[in-house]
Amino acid sequence: MTSTPGTAPGTPPGDRSRLRRRAGTAAVAALLLAGVPAGAAVSADAGTPRTATGPQGQKLTVSATTGLDPAGQKIRVQGEGYGLTTGIYVALCKDNGDNRVPSPCLGGADMSGGSKTSQWIVPPGDPYEGDLASAFGPGGTFDVEIEVTEKGDGLDCAEVACSVVTRADHRAAGNRTQDVRIPVAFAGQEPGEPGGGEGVDVPAGTVSYTSAAEFTTAGKPLDLLLHPDSKKLYVGADNLPDTADVDERGLHVLNPEDGTSESWITQAPGSTGALRASAAARIAGPLPGDGVVYNYPLRGVGSATSGDEAASGVWLAGSTITDIAPGTTPDTVLVAQGATLSEIERATGTATRTLTLPGGTRFAADPERGAVWYTDFTGGKLHRVDLASFTVTGSFDLPGGPGTAGFTETDPATGAVWVGVDRSVVVFDAAGTLVKTLVGKDLARDAAFDTETGRAYVVWQDGGDLSDPANDNNGTLTVYGSEDFAPAAKDLSLPGNHSQAGAASLAVEPGGATVFVSSPAEGKITRLVRQVSPLVTHAPADLTAKEGEEVALTAEAEGTPEPTVRWQVSTDGAQTWKDVEGATGPALTFTARTAHDGYRYRAEFRNGVGTTRTAAVTLTVTPATGGDSGGDTGGDTGGDTGSTGDASNGAGSTGGDGSTGTDGGTQPSGGSTSDGSGSTGATTGDSGSTGTATGGTGTAATSGGGSLAATGATVMSVTLAAAGLVGTGVLVHRRARRRTEGAL
Repeated sequence: MTSTPGTAPGTPPGDRSRLRRRAGTAAVAALLLAGVPAGAAVSADAGTPRTATGPQGQKLTVSATTGLDPAGQKIRVQGEGYGLTTGIYVALCKDNGDNRVPSPCLGGADMSGGSKTSQWIVPPGDPYEGDLASAFGPGGTFDVEIEVTEKGDGLDCAEVACSVVTRADHRAAGNRTQDVRIPVAFAGQEPGEPGGGEGVDVPAGTVSYTSAAEFTTAGKPLDLLLHPDSKKLYVGADNLPDTADVDERGLHVLNPEDGTSESWITQAPGSTGALRASAAARIAGPLPGDGVVYNYPLRGVGSATSGDEAASGVWLAGSTITDIAPGTTPDTVLVAQGATLSEIERATGTATRTLTLPGGTRFAADPERGAVWYTDFTGGKLHRVDLASFTVTGSFDLPGGPGTAGFTETDPATGAVWVGVDRSVVVFDAAGTLVKTLVGKDLARDAAFDTETGRAYVVWQDGGDLSDPANDNNGTLTVYGSEDFAPAAKDLSLPGNHSQAGAASLAVEPGGATVFVSSPAEGKITRLVRQVSPLVTHAPADLTAKEGEEVALTAEAEGTPEPTVRWQVSTDGAQTWKDVEGATGPALTFTARTAHDGYRYRAEFRNGVGTTRTAAVTLTVTPATGGDSGGDTGGDTGGDTGSTGDASNGAGSTGGDGSTGTDGGTQPSGGSTSDGSGSTGATTGDSGSTGTATGGTGTAATSGGGSLAATGATVMSVTLAAAGLVGTGVLVHRRARRRTEGAL
């Protein structure tokens, strides 16, 4: 199914949050910058200009990164420390995350030298130096200007995460060592918005629907209504003669979870008032508490509640009823009989008001705005009827003129009227102005709206005539934002749902978690459930810690089903990653060692829909100072025991607390003190105590396992421990050493 809007919203960037300490809670105040994708260790200033460090020490600086003009703005990009053997492109690109080529880019891969949106820079003496490309200056430097716009060349930074990047040119396209990325944001965005981490297989936060059950307990389903009070699924149905010996016509009441039948109203009064087996063609609306009002062929208006043996109803004079909706009072209904619109009393069938239009068969009522929208598919017209005066107050042309009848529905939130005609849905606002046309490959058959989320659901049916190359017997469910018409979920194929045996219908649970779609040709109702790929709602930030301090990284993501998490570490500038053994809990905690300096960490969230990673963050480890080195004066008696903080594989260093007091304790072999001297403490510790710090085991200590639901997310060093609270999470950080009076 292809519709005119572009990619579904919700495509992810890297982390977009910075956590601020509130003044007054402590003497310490700190600003933690949210991490950016690997290949860009960003400076602590989140303003503009902004600088990032690449995997080989390259330094990239961008003159402006926030509040950029969507229509176009020139920015200055400078670099230094780039290799003099590989050419690079400088451009604004979609940021696809760690170790993935940034693409697409504004200007593409400029090999003409004429682009204003990208620049090609090559080593001095390169064959392309001159008109096509500029050369690096001394020390691998460059200073260029590019023009960036929010949209262009297949890139839409309003929908995806964008960064100003350097990357290897087309002659070394697979070389990721030149990737340096600085997230940018246009006016109205924050850096990296829309946010949620870097989706691996699907964009983070991607909404989709999947089949959870199929119900075949209601014959040939013609119309659906999920009762707002009783939550029961009402199904208007006809008989499927080739599926059972039982006549399945009538109003079926199903349990919406498993499709089991709770009630079946098979009979309604006919033209003489006598009960007879009757199909339920169209459901007008719910009755208070439970039950519905509906139309049964040919001119019956009935009502029934779950458990009734038969419907009560009246038989109207005139022609066949073609549509029905609630009236202006609880005791009336609006009825279309071809081009005649009437409001009738349900108890007697008496028409209180009648209007004849130039033509039409289907309508939709908007009681909130006192209007009825009446569609003449044959004449290519849409008429607006004022409910108060019961007169036509406007007529509007349907684009394309006459067409195959689909549906007419109004959005209760906006008052817009959606009309399905042929393979299009045309949308008029409440004043009758055409605002959007959505084009599909199948026939538009029904629409439903969820006011809680502002979503519009459309079911499209295949024509079912396989002699037509355009047909394949498969329908589609699409979901749009009801105001911006942008796709709000991935299109879902509906195999076998074609229009040869009747039109499909929809029912949507408030909030959109569950959708029901009927397929008359198959005699079934499909229960669809919403699923969402992991979306990072908070991520760790770059961290500086002293040797021997305990640090913690936490991350938060949401998704359906609930995502699990695992932590990963890179020791080579984000070129390769490995899982941290056992780190599948809410937080990754370990003792900082000098061997960890420059390591990068990220959390990877997974569910059955997709995988999303947080932006990589960098750990900087500084030497311990003063009493923190050597034996740690002031009563420190020994080092860390059995440190498991090294989040890489290998022995690791033991840190400065590996020395002992001056009372005869010994320095353990295999480790190094924080200052490299191995000196003993200046203050006598407990008698005979011995430092026992050993090399790290290669796995980071982590809090308990289990799947991640929602955890507070931030990163901080011990220097911020006094402040206590950071953002939405509470992290306690302590010195990873023991004193005579106990662990701190």
